[in-house]
Amino acid sequence: MLKTRALSALVLAPPALAAAWFGGLWFAALIALGAALICWEWQGMTTRAFTLSGRVAAVACAAGALLAVAWPELAVLVVLAGAIASLALTPRDGRRWALAGPIYGGIPAVALVWLRAETDHGRAVVFWLLLLVWATDIGAYAFGRLIGGPLLLPVVSPKKTWAGLLGGMLCAGLAGWGVAAGLGFGHPVALALSSAVLAVVAQAGDLLESWVKRRWGVKDSSGIIPGHGGVLDRVDGLLAAAAAVAVVVLLGGESLLGWR
Repeated sequence: MLKTRALSALVLAPPALAAAWFGGLWFAALIALGAALICWEWQGMTTRAFTLSGRVAAVACAAGALLAVAWPELAVLVVLAGAIASLALTPRDGRRWALAGPIYGGIPAVALVWLRAETDHGRAVVFWLLLLVWATDIGAYAFGRLIGGPLLLPVVSPKKTWAGLLGGMLCAGLAGWGVAAGLGFGHPVALALSSAVLAVVAQAGDLLESWVKRRWGVKDSSGIIPGHGGVLDRVDGLLAAAAAVAVVVLLGGESLLGWR
């Protein structure tokens, strides 16, 4: 399994990082594909099928991600329209899940593309987000295994511990400090604290997906990535962190990497 996971990462990481580096439609196309796959996975988890409502949601989320390069407001409207259409095409007892899926996958996808399209620090913001989410995952796993202790939310995830959460926050904070001190973006203390807070947000996104999987009795969102499960299994924390950063930028009018 470890070999399979490593090979999958070696195949998928370079094109993903290259798309993030070049930005524009390259990055938007990658995120659009991911958003469509998340809609497919979401409906697969919640209905065990990929019906018309799921296909409509997938198209809307992919279109939203592509539109976000130049028209982020329109992109959000397209995603919301897709969510409403998906709801209307779903039997009554499954409507709340049909509505939640495209919003859960589509809005953060629009946020990611919009953040990358920023003129000042777009590329740096995306790589910082990736770095802090990876640091959170590594720190949570390492501290959780080494220290153990009380579980964070056992009814949702039987393995996540408070020690893991604090370890993830510490590693994310160090990553943020390193980005600021080493690359000259933002204030080191401010970015370290912001990264630590976003580590909590990323862990919350992970727990939310774990709750959905437990609710529907599935181990992985899909098996599309050998050794890793599904797309949603790999980006649940990133979706939450990207949405949170987009909200902060909208409210503050400035990228976090521009704070001094």
